[in-house]
Amino acid sequence: MPELPEVETVRRTLEPLISGTTIKDVEIHYARIVKEPEDSEAFRHLLIGQAFQQIDRLGKFLLFRLNDYTLVSHLRMEGKYGIHEANEPKDAHTHIIFTLSNGKELRYRDVRKFGTMHLKSNGTELTTAPLNKLGFEPFEEGFSPEYLHAKLRKTTRKIKPALLDQSIVTGLGNIYVDEALFWSNLHPERISNTLSMQECERLHEMIIKVLEDAIKVGGSSIRSYLNSLGEIGMFQLQIAVYGKEGEPCKVCGTEIEKIKVGGRGTHFCPVCQPAP
Repeated sequence: MPELPEVETVRRTLEPLISGTTIKDVEIHYARIVKEPEDSEAFRHLLIGQAFQQIDRLGKFLLFRLNDYTLVSHLRMEGKYGIHEANEPKDAHTHIIFTLSNGKELRYRDVRKFGTMHLKSNGTELTTAPLNKLGFEPFEEGFSPEYLHAKLRKTTRKIKPALLDQSIVTGLGNIYVDEALFWSNLHPERISNTLSMQECERLHEMIIKVLEDAIKVGGSSIRSYLNSLGEIGMFQLQIAVYGKEGEPCKVCGTEIEKIKVGGRGTHFCPVCQPAP
């Protein structure tokens, strides 16, 4: 699933390609992606004539800002946006097509069909589902070491699933949680409410650093992620533990191990991240 750095890279590459263009038509080939309004024809009707102003991001969600509406899009497992010429062939996995005033098409492609789109009247997008229950994202001022410590003190869950909880911090997924925990020297099975303030300060610092480093190189291209220009991210070349099972730790040389934590494959160094 694309995480915060990948979605941010999509935002940055896509925004200059569509800003200022007007939607002339919308083709919907798989209506279940459209969650709001439930009537996909109403979705189409409301979008025609709307112009793209900018693209924002909240956690893993893209927010397409239009004249009167905000299109909230979640890529889920394999959703991708791309700009195409109108005469380019369309494959079976292209589910939503926005015809633009510049003669090009913004196409949404999703092999797994798990992506979602909600069309919200401007001003309501943050107070209604799916965005209204999200926690702070790592780059917001409210996401402080004190905030993180206070949230973790309230749960007896293991730290790995707690950090994956989008109501605590939004935007993190499997890759970047594993990386942040490694650089924080925290075992993924550590109970959240046992973390000290000092440990939360280190964890807070590493979450932000790992995400910033990933954004600088366009995210990770593990599995099938591409940005809006069809380019791969390069953060996988810097990864310390995720997907490195059996390889030597970059810090101490111990073999990286993989276990299941909260049902998710989890990678860690047993020496750098001692068991609780």
